[in-house]
Amino acid sequence: MKIYCCAEHVEVGLDNIVDETEVPPFIDSLSGKENEEVTNNLGDFTCEYCGKLAVYVVANEHSDTICGQ
Repeated sequence: MKIYCCAEHVEVGLDNIVDETEVPPFIDSLSGKENEEVTNNLGDFTCEYCGKLAVYVVANEHSDTICGQ
């Protein structure tokens, strides 16, 4: 499971993954660096809660994302 979200909804994404999977999720910045404006957003993903430009991807260990690489 993975959720793309803006900075405003990152906590909601974290809570939803924990509620559904009962496993602590990983959070990764789409910009590559904390507090850096997202200029190349790998496809311009949008927040699943409000539709704004996503800044983070929140995922659990069973997701198809590879965190840390």
